[in-house]
Amino acid sequence: MPRVGHVTEAGTQHAFAGRLRRWSRVLRGDLWTLRADPLPPSVWLRWLPHGLLCLAALGITLGDMALLQDSGGLAFGLAFPVAIAQGGAVVLALSRPIPAWWLSLGATVVAALAVRQRLMSGDAHDFTWPWTASGLIAQLLVLLLLALRVPTRVSAEALVLSALVTYLLQGLVGAPDTQSTGALALSLFAVAVLLGTALRGRREARAELGRQATITAAERSRRTLLEERSRIARELHDVVAHHMSVISIQAQVAPHLVDNPSEELKENLSGIRQNALDALTELRRVLGVLRSEDPDGSEDPYGLGDLGSTAAPDAPQPRLDRLDALIDNTRAAGLDVVTDIRGEAPPYPTGVELSAYRIIQEALSNALRHAPGSQVRVEISHDHHGLHLGVVNSRPQQPVRPFSGAGHGLLGMRERAAMLGGHLTAAPTQHGGFAVSAFLPRGDAPLTHRP
Repeated sequence: MPRVGHVTEAGTQHAFAGRLRRWSRVLRGDLWTLRADPLPPSVWLRWLPHGLLCLAALGITLGDMALLQDSGGLAFGLAFPVAIAQGGAVVLALSRPIPAWWLSLGATVVAALAVRQRLMSGDAHDFTWPWTASGLIAQLLVLLLLALRVPTRVSAEALVLSALVTYLLQGLVGAPDTQSTGALALSLFAVAVLLGTALRGRREARAELGRQATITAAERSRRTLLEERSRIARELHDVVAHHMSVISIQAQVAPHLVDNPSEELKENLSGIRQNALDALTELRRVLGVLRSEDPDGSEDPYGLGDLGSTAAPDAPQPRLDRLDALIDNTRAAGLDVVTDIRGEAPPYPTGVELSAYRIIQEALSNALRHAPGSQVRVEISHDHHGLHLGVVNSRPQQPVRPFSGAGHGLLGMRERAAMLGGHLTAAPTQHGGFAVSAFLPRGDAPLTHRP
């Protein structure tokens, strides 16, 4: 039994020694460092706190030197460097808080031991000890600046070591004929560390909120872009589905347009029709995933025509020949719309005409939302390069009503133009209006891949 007890006691001592070594390594890593950690400028006051701290450091230096010489009985050769160290610690804490804490604590220990000798010899009396008023203020500011920038664990370690040094000086070393400042110093140090830790936590929480807001805004923009591309892809799928329906019907009718068609021709046309029907079925499945309902009409609050969200998957999408109806609806909604069409319209691919229609539709809808009662000019120009579009509205003539939509119309217009290899610009005019200008190529040349 004694042998077992001896082994248990040895194991406990070994474990305790291991914990001490770990704590020692942690303390060295936290407090035995010269790393820089500059105090950032204040959000509202900018560099004013730094200037005030430098003034406080000057006051601490002058006050501490006078106190150590007059009441502490120290010579100038010792009082001056101690005062410089305590005042300089406040300035140093602006960039390197941990070395500044060591400097302030070391200067306090040197001053306390030197004054103690003068007290013991009777050359000084009635002295605030071990912390002088200036030394206490210096350590208070240093601990506050330290707690503002280092982890809570490091602040707690600095506070505990400050308390330990105070206990050793006042409780174990001691000095006669003094006014003890240990309890007051520890109370103020604890308040400074708690305040600095709270302010640091608040600053980090605000910074984290800012980072999260940035991430959220980026994700929202990305989601908006994907939604717009999905809506555009849905409409183009509608166009493809319509063409596939036409191919199926033409393949079914073609044998009846030829006298005595051969079996090979019938078989080929039947295969074409079947392939078209199969492709149409798959397209409808894809559209079932892409299609979104708009029950509240939020995508078209002014009734300028459907956006393709509720149309049948094989229905033709709107083209330029429906612009007259769109403009008539806009005039009925309260805008004075003038059209200017130049050039003769060549045959455009369906995707080009659909995108042109949607761009003009969205531009007119934006004018209704943000410039009610304004005058709008719609310009359409055809040339051998492609289709030029322009929609310019004047400043609003009526109060603008609040709008609760998502506000992604410009993004959708740009996506449509870029998808076809064109471009779109939108900007306010000098007279308080807004102008949208777009170019859509004819689609004869192959487009480069765009991610």
